[in-house]
Parts: sequence; structure tokens; C-alpha cells
Amino acid sequence: MASHRRTPVPGPTRSATRATVLSAAAATAVAALGAAPVRAEPAGPADTVRARVDRLYAEAERATEEFNAADERTDTLRAAAGAARDSVARGQERINRMRGTLGAVAGAQYRSGGIDPALALMLSEEPDAYLDKAALLDRLGDRQAAALTELRLAQRRLAQERAEAARTLADLERSRAAVARHKREAERKLAAARVLLDSLTSGERAALDRASRSGRDGAVPPPSADGAASSRAAAAVRAARSALGRPYVWGANGPDAFDCSGLVQWAYARAGVGLPRTSQAQRNAGRHVPLAQARPGDLVTYRSDASHVALYVGGGQVIHAPRPGAPVRYDPVGMMPISAVTRV
Repeated sequence: MASHRRTPVPGPTRSATRATVLSAAAATAVAALGAAPVRAEPAGPADTVRARVDRLYAEAERATEEFNAADERTDTLRAAAGAARDSVARGQERINRMRGTLGAVAGAQYRSGGIDPALALMLSEEPDAYLDKAALLDRLGDRQAAALTELRLAQRRLAQERAEAARTLADLERSRAAVARHKREAERKLAAARVLLDSLTSGERAALDRASRSGRDGAVPPPSADGAASSRAAAAVRAARSALGRPYVWGANGPDAFDCSGLVQWAYARAGVGLPRTSQAQRNAGRHVPLAQARPGDLVTYRSDASHVALYVGGGQVIHAPRPGAPVRYDPVGMMPISAVTRV
């Protein structure tokens, strides 16, 4: 008797299923974020996911540094706008006082009746006293004319200050918009990276993390800061070490959380040295030296756009704030392409 059961259709292999899951995860990340930072191609093995995640983190870090630059400029513009407002207010008060003084003099002249000076002299019972008074009035007239000239100049200066204040406020609004734009971009890239990472097994995530650290155990303590280029550099290394284990938070510059340039800025601030906020600006905050001559405390910037920065601590290692989910830690200095080594 013939069987009515259908012939089983061969099911997908485990690797094919894995690729489908990863592709769906990538597609979900794109759809949920309303943009396409990652194309929904077959994800393939974990090393393909690693390449995508690395690219997303690099793009997020670039957006983070742009956010930091815009945020720093916003702070500067905010202070400038406040100073401009204060200056305009002081200028207006000065003009109001000048107007009040001129108004009082004009009122006194009006109340004097405007009598002809020659007739007033003839009618005066004390001609000498009148002449003294007339000379005083002449001097007051000269002073009034000078005061009017000064008032006009003050009004022109005030108009210029108002125009400059308006330009500063417009720049401030543009800078605020840039801050918000770069923030959205960084958050979008980081969210897409998280979706891809969540699609991996714990073992694959651990392998990806090891690969990102060039196969080295970043927990190995490096040599001491002896050999630093200066006492300030040594102090910065000690400060950075005190931050080991603290979380990466984009846009943060301590003391409880850091992004890459925030950690470097904070460490040197603890050493009494002011550094710029962004990794690109930090790259040029001192003298460039060859990697072979790097000493503890030197800044190491990465990628062609200098979008990541770390602090060299000797022994071929750096301290840095790597990325979300990876706290401040040691890593090999050659963990990614080096842009420059900078001695502060």
C-alpha cells in the first residue's frame, strides 16, 4: 500500500541558519534605526560580523569626536553670548545715564526763558556776576556738545555690539543643532553595533573581543611609568591607571565614565595640563615622535582621521577607553592603525 507521507525536504544546515539569523539581525538594526549604516547582506561567520561591528564603532567614534568638538564650541559660544549680553546691557545703561544728564541740562536751558544775552546783561543789577554766569553757561554748552558727540559714538558702539551678539547667538544655535545631529549619529551607529553583537553567541563575542585586542591579554600589568618624558606625563599615566575598569560612555570625560579623548583629557588635567577635548585636536597638542621612541605619557592617536586616542604606558601597551561595553583597560599599542604619537 502506497504511503501518503511527503518525502522530507532537507532542512537548512546549522551554518546556513546562523547566517540567516545574522542577516535578519542586521536588517532589523537598519529598519529600527530608520537609516542604513549596515546593509542587510548575509552576515556569514563571526569575523564578517566583527568587520561590520568594527566599522560601526569607528563611525560612532568619529561622530562622538564631532559631538565633543561641537559641544566644546557650544560652551565657548555660550560664554561669549553671555558676555555679549552683559556688555550690551552695560552700554544701554551708560546711554540711559548720558541721555538723562543731557535732558536735565536741556530742561534747565528751556526754563531759563531763552532771553537774549545782551538784553540780560543790560537789565542785570550785577553785570560782573552775570558775565561770570554767562561764561559758565558757555562752558556748559561746550560740554553738552561734547556729551552729545559721545552719546552718538556710544549708540554706534552699542549697535555694533548688538549685531555681534546676534551673530554669536545664531552661531550658538547652529552649534547646538550640530551637537544634536552628531549625538543622533553616534547613538544610531552604536545601536546598530549592539544589534549585531547581540546576534552572536557568548563564545563568538568573546572571540571577537580577543581579536580586537590583537590576541593579547590586556589585563597584563605594564611596566611602571618610569621613563616618562616628564613628571607631568608620569602623573597622567598614574591618573589613567586609577581609571582602569571604569565604563566607556560616549561624550563623557570623567571621573566616573569616559570616552577615549575624555580619558586622555582627564588624565592630563589631573597632572595640571589642559588638553583639547577631541582626539583630533589632541593629536596636535604637542610634538610628534616616532612610535619606536614612544615613552609613558605620550598620546597615541589611531586611524587616518585620528578618531581614537590612547595613552602610552610603556611595555608596548596603552590605556584607553575602547568602546561601549569595554571599560578602561590596557591594550597593545598596535591594536589598530596608528595616526601619530604625540609628546605633550
